Amino acid sequence: METSQLNRGQFLKQLGLSSAALMSFYCLGTVLTSCSKDGSEPAPLKGTTGGGTNGGGTNGVSSGVTGSTSGTIDFTIDLTNANFSKLKTQGEFAYVDGIIIANAKGVFVALSKDCTHQATTINYRNGTNDFFCPTHGSQFKLDGTVQAGPAAQSLTVFKTELLNNNNSLKIKS
Repeated sequence: METSQLNRGQFLKQLGLSSAALMSFYCLGTVLTSCSKDGSEPAPLKGTTGGGTNGGGTNGVSSGVTGSTSGTIDFTIDLTNANFSKLKTQGEFAYVDGIIIANAKGVFVALSKDCTHQATTINYRNGTNDFFCPTHGSQFKLDGTVQAGPAAQSLTVFKTELLNNNNSLKIKS
């Protein structure tokens, strides 16, 4: 009996899933897991919620972001858009390009998303109301300052402002 192995891309093509369909799952913040060769349980990988610039989406579907998300940061998130509606819930967070946005106990916080130690993507922790780097354990306060190393440099902080009856969130440098 002959067995053949497929790589992930071949498997997904056999399922008939296009790259556009896969990206829609990814952009909706679906939690994905990676395969492991040794059979151990893989760690969940968080998908980026939202993203993009100038509100562009695929096939005319808005990403929920308008403005500039690179260079001079000045963009607005539509909190009624499916990509970002979870941010209305305390303790939730999302990524837009190089920025993490968190609803930290009712206060919106936006920081650079890469740990200043080795550029790993950080997460918001609702229980401790801080940001955490899963690679080496660096912790950052809501104002971006280092709470615990090995990171030695603070994260960049961006200004946040609720607009349109709390249905939009503006983020600026």
